[in-house]
Formats: sequence, structure tokens, C-alpha cells
Amino acid sequence: MKRFFRSLAVVVVAFAAIACARHKIIPDETLALIFHDAFLTNAYIEKENVDTDTLNIYEPIFKKYGYSIEDVRFTIGNFSKRKSARLGDVVEIAIDLLEEEGKFYEKEVAVLDTIDNTAQRLFTRTIYTDSLIRIKSLKDSTRRIITINDIRPGEYKILFDYKVDSLDNNLQRKTMMWFEREDSTRVSQQQYVLRKTYDTEEFSRVMIPKGDCVRLVIDLLHVNKDAKPTSLKGKKEKKHTGLTVTDLRIVHVPTVEEAVDSLYAKQLVIKIFADEFLSLFDAQDSLASGAVALRDTL
Repeated sequence: MKRFFRSLAVVVVAFAAIACARHKIIPDETLALIFHDAFLTNAYIEKENVDTDTLNIYEPIFKKYGYSIEDVRFTIGNFSKRKSARLGDVVEIAIDLLEEEGKFYEKEVAVLDTIDNTAQRLFTRTIYTDSLIRIKSLKDSTRRIITINDIRPGEYKILFDYKVDSLDNNLQRKTMMWFEREDSTRVSQQQYVLRKTYDTEEFSRVMIPKGDCVRLVIDLLHVNKDAKPTSLKGKKEKKHTGLTVTDLRIVHVPTVEEAVDSLYAKQLVIKIFADEFLSLFDAQDSLASGAVALRDTL
């Protein structure tokens, strides 16, 4: 993790290396503090989608340590000229500060979002939706049965609201769900008894595939076909079927490992400063020479 952030941060700063007019040289320790504050600030404005001018965000950071934007540009640009200096070392100091803070607030952070949780939320996907399903016949399998193919590791959350019609007199009404292997054998079957009430009921279940499962099957209305409805007078009655399902969602939550890997693959542009700030640098002829010289110091 540390090496990952360090390498990305150094690459970004390399693009900012330029030759400027004479300004103050910021000491390495102070520059690391500026990087630390800028990294946290940039992470916050991206997470909260803050619409603000980038310079207004960073100027207070530079001013806090007694320097200007030009001083920061000049210091970064002159790293390539300092034979004994390595910009990567400064970035590493900033990362060490972040890690130390993480250890200090470990107990507090434990109850907040972690990288794992953030990654899982980011790559959680709703893979199936249906706003309204009315089932009036058990033979109507196109409405009654839902099949999700190409099952992946992780969790499958099944959520919907339902209401059993007042005239429905089927016995042992259930919603059943299971995974299937390629040969159609069932795995991890679950069932839920559908209640007939005056109000709409909520349904929520989590299914976790195991082994070589290839599909998820949901039977919204499964009844015991051998059970015959009986009237109060003891006479057998004709079956009446009626189930209304609304706001059906099937949500896939990937495993932590898959989510974190996907997050790292997506965030290849992790940076210290925002793009708007870096774009202010005059990256003409000095850009290439500065980047090459910086690379040679790493």
C-alpha cells in the first residue's frame, strides 16, 4: 500500500517540475507537511464533490506554513537540480505522517468507513430491477420465476415489497430462492412465508454463492400444489392466486478482495494535488527535462 501511494504521488509531482523565477526554497520537512495537508484536502473535496476554486483550497495550506503558490512551484521545480535531494523521500515523509495518524485514530476509525467498506460500496451494483410484478396464476412462470446467470463471488441482496391479494386462498405461500450448478442441482436454498396482511410487507434476504454455482433462481410465489383450499363449510374451493410485488431489486456486493483490487485499478490517478492546480504549471520545455531529472533521483 505504502509503495503504491508513494509511486503514484511521485509520478504526479514529476509532471509539476518546472524552472521558475527565484522564490523561497521550502525545507523538505515543511514540504512534506504541505503534501500531507494537500493530500487530505484533495481527498475530501473529491469525496464530498465540493464545487470550489482549487487555488482557494490550497492557498490557505501554503499560507499556513508561510509560503506562496510560487514558492511551492519553485521548490518542486528545483528538486531536479539538487543532487542529494529526492522528492520521493519527501512524499514518503508525508505518507508516514498519514500512517501515524491512522494508527493514533485506529479505534475511532474502526467505527467509520474503511477502505474495504468504501471499495465494496463503490462496486456494489443493482443487477436486476422491476417496479411492478402482478402474479395471477401459478402457471405464469415468466412473472413468477427470476433467473440471474453468470454468478460471481460476493453477496446477492434480494429486496422487494409485496402484498397478497385478499381473495388469494393458496396454502403455504412462499418465496423460494436458491443457487444452481451447471447440472441444475440446487445449493443454499432458502424460503420465506408470504403473509396475507392489510398492509404491504417488506422482503429482504442475502444469498451467498458457494463453490461452482452458475445461476441464482428466485420463485416469487411457490405453493404446495397438493394442498387444497377449504371453505368454512368444509368444501374444497377453487384456488385464487394474487400477489403484487413492487420495487424489486437484486443487488450484488463483491467480495472485499475483488472490490479493493478494482478500486486500485480504477484509482491509478491518485494524486497529491488536484488536476486544476497542476495545470497551472508551465509544462512546456521544462516539463520533460524536469520529469527525467526527477526520475533519475528516485
